[in-house]
Amino acid sequence: MPSSSSQDAVLQGALAGSQIGEGIWILPGQGNALAARTDDGLVLIDAGNQNVQPGMQAYLRAKTQDRLAAIVYTHGHQQYNAAVPLWLEHNASRYEEPPRLIAHENVLPRYRRYRETGELQARAWKVQFPSRDERPLADYVSDVAGDNHDPSETFSDRMSVIQGSRPVELLWAPSETDDCLAAWFPEDGLLYGGPAVQGDTIPNIGTPLRTQRFTIRWADTLDRLAALGAEKLVTEFGPMVEGAATIHERLRGMAEALRWLRTEVVSRMNRGMSEREILADMTYPDDIFKKPWMTPSYGSPEYIARDLFREENGWWDRNPTHLHPAGPAHAALAILSAIDPEKILARARELQAEGEIQLALHVIDLVALAPGNDGVVGDAKALKSKLCSQRAREVDPYVSKALFWSSAALLRRGSDSWQDLS
Repeated sequence: MPSSSSQDAVLQGALAGSQIGEGIWILPGQGNALAARTDDGLVLIDAGNQNVQPGMQAYLRAKTQDRLAAIVYTHGHQQYNAAVPLWLEHNASRYEEPPRLIAHENVLPRYRRYRETGELQARAWKVQFPSRDERPLADYVSDVAGDNHDPSETFSDRMSVIQGSRPVELLWAPSETDDCLAAWFPEDGLLYGGPAVQGDTIPNIGTPLRTQRFTIRWADTLDRLAALGAEKLVTEFGPMVEGAATIHERLRGMAEALRWLRTEVVSRMNRGMSEREILADMTYPDDIFKKPWMTPSYGSPEYIARDLFREENGWWDRNPTHLHPAGPAHAALAILSAIDPEKILARARELQAEGEIQLALHVIDLVALAPGNDGVVGDAKALKSKLCSQRAREVDPYVSKALFWSSAALLRRGSDSWQDLS
């Protein structure tokens, strides 16, 4: 199980608590939340969540007493702007007009969908970001319910937010979500890339618990941002990138890598390969993927390959057994009745001892998926829990690590169903 500090490390911006230009600060928010002084007042990019907002506010007010004029939502993911009500209270406490709340128009339907699927979102959030204290599911549901404060202004493609000596322009930048935006400060040569440029990680397309992210759409966005000719680039989580040539190389290089993946996956699909066959067949050239900004720390090439497959294929995995399956408990019991479960456990342990953790997981599932937690089934779930913890240490992407950790925790309680999250 990861500690709460490891979770914070995933969400904390590398530039937190720093000044990056005259009247431009990065607040200690979720990611590199940016505040900029303009002729109309302060523009804040992402309001943060309820936990980090007090620190953001304290840092900002230690630097300037300018009025908060606008809050810009980079995208509609939970927690990035959950603290909007606290900032509204802050302005009211100073007897100032409320800030403008600005987002891409697609944030509104996203928030409607999140309200409809609130408990699903909470379960996914709890599994993807497990913490040491194992907060109860009810706390996550409560957080989701309070996260979605609708913007008061929206735009479709491009919006000029502020004119004057420091103009601020917003660009639709569909990437991680269809409501992402980037902020362009032309007089400063500064681009705030938002979720389209997350840091030193390959784009997290195909992440296991999210909807599709459309690889070529993200590549097109990167090309659009590269064309701005920025001299400074603030990524969502990573360090600032400086120099027009360096920024151009980075953005175009990422776009080219995404297009390379599309070409390679489509080629294999056209030859009739299934998703798992494609994953087994793919290799990822070092000259494309061994770049400092392409580390598989959050996203991974395998995630992207799977998302590309999903773009062109239905849900069927090509195994006819899965077309009209029996219920999972009935199927698992039938398998259990046809095998010697003790031999299965023994073989899984042998593979574990040989360091073949993924193969051991495939084998142990013959027993561990059966319902109940008694006898050999309980032993299998206990072993699978240990295998998941070991596998978490082998894989690179944080999300995969978190899902292995969360699965291990469930299995320690004798379950593998999200219905048993508490």
